[in-house]
Amino acid sequence: MKISILTLSTTAILSVVALAGCSSPEKKVDNAKEEVVEANADLAQANEEYQADMATYRAESEERLRQNEKDLAAFKLQVRNEKAEARDEYNKKIAELEEKNKTMKQRMADYKDKGKDNWNSFKSEFNHDMDEMGNAFKDLTVNNVKKSD
Repeated sequence: MKISILTLSTTAILSVVALAGCSSPEKKVDNAKEEVVEANADLAQANEEYQADMATYRAESEERLRQNEKDLAAFKLQVRNEKAEARDEYNKKIAELEEKNKTMKQRMADYKDKGKDNWNSFKSEFNHDMDEMGNAFKDLTVNNVKKSD
């Protein structure tokens, strides 16, 4: 008797568990729809964050490029008082940096939205080039030649 009650209760528990684990096809479809809605919401949020990152980075980069232009213009004024040889050398280097700054500005303007992976790659390369340009300008200003008498 104890064995039959135990067997009966075990069978009942297993039946309840099996029935609870089985979802109807309608419920599965509803769950799938909910998951799709959530995935779409996550995708939309990720896209908004990506677009915001692009806008912020573009604005920051454009500001850095404008600052480069101002710094180069100010340095060009300083160089006017240098000896002719030094002035010519500085003007060549300034012209190179101005051209590089112009090219960087154009690269940023020409970049089209090609996806997050491409954006991250572009951003990394652009940062590297901006840092190189900043270092070149610093090197130029550190080697400032004495003014002519």
